[in-house]
Amino acid sequence: MIRIASVLLVVAVALLTASPAAPQGANGTARLKSDIVVTGELVRIGDLFENAGPVAGIAVFRAPDLGETGAVPAARVVDAVVLHGLIEVDTAGITDVVVRRASRVIAVKEIEARIARALAVRYGLGEPKNLTVSFDRDVRTIRLEPSVTGDLQPTRVSYDTRSGRFDAAFEIADNAGSRVTLRYTGAAIEMFDAVVPTRALARGEVVKALDLMIERRPKAEFGLDIVRDAEHAVGLAARRALRAGQPLRAGDLMKPEIVQRNEPVTLVYQVPGIVLTVHGKALETGSEGDLVNVLNTQSKRTVQGTVIGPGRVSVGATVPRSPASAAKFSQSLTDGAARRRTE
Repeated sequence: MIRIASVLLVVAVALLTASPAAPQGANGTARLKSDIVVTGELVRIGDLFENAGPVAGIAVFRAPDLGETGAVPAARVVDAVVLHGLIEVDTAGITDVVVRRASRVIAVKEIEARIARALAVRYGLGEPKNLTVSFDRDVRTIRLEPSVTGDLQPTRVSYDTRSGRFDAAFEIADNAGSRVTLRYTGAAIEMFDAVVPTRALARGEVVKALDLMIERRPKAEFGLDIVRDAEHAVGLAARRALRAGQPLRAGDLMKPEIVQRNEPVTLVYQVPGIVLTVHGKALETGSEGDLVNVLNTQSKRTVQGTVIGPGRVSVGATVPRSPASAAKFSQSLTDGAARRRTE
């Protein structure tokens, strides 16, 4: 707490014109307060004492600056009010009186929000919440008299869409019609949420929730395929190597590759009542739903099938689903094995 006994000056004019015979409070002894809140630039006897009587409105000290707090020794308070005839006072053991100056606070965040709203409305920049405002110089919290209840009203706003720079002036009026003018310059950039990896991801690596975070990025970095919801990326795989902190785009992701080139797979042919399987080798890498070429290791024939699971390829879609075709397909699967047994 800042000691302001040296700056809480006794109002000279009031002291010089004080009447030593000023009447005591109607209800007896005036009681000193230990902690007071004042509005305006002056501290009056009625602010300092309960039951101050007719002298309550007399100013004896200057108040701290708006929003500030100070202290004045109780002995100095008593000396000041005795000169105005307030003789019977009870200090109640108080050694210092804390004086707080009330104020209306306009925080920096509120100023930023008001500028963003003015720019969004006048220049069609979308939602104000998506604008990040920075200033050319430090902006401090504004403290005004509590009587100033009006809103910050823009009087002039200019904005360069290429550079993002703005120049904005505002006014705020009190109940008496007095106006405070404020001016700010800086830059406002439209920002959006983007999904970015928290670590480097190798090609084909499946993305987990812990691998992602949301960051605010300038709109200029965005494409139409930017990923803005982490849920849309979890469970997919990196189509290419991805750097940590690089905004994800839809083209960076793919379904996980569950069939790998040159790895063993199971060929599956299924129609109602018949399921046939045979060993094969994938000739291509593929994700679920992809068409890939597979070598039937028994017949040595290459067939095309659809990836239906890890290491499983369905070839049912490539032949007619009828008993005759099933028998023919079954024969083709076993011919290769029969030939190798007779050779």
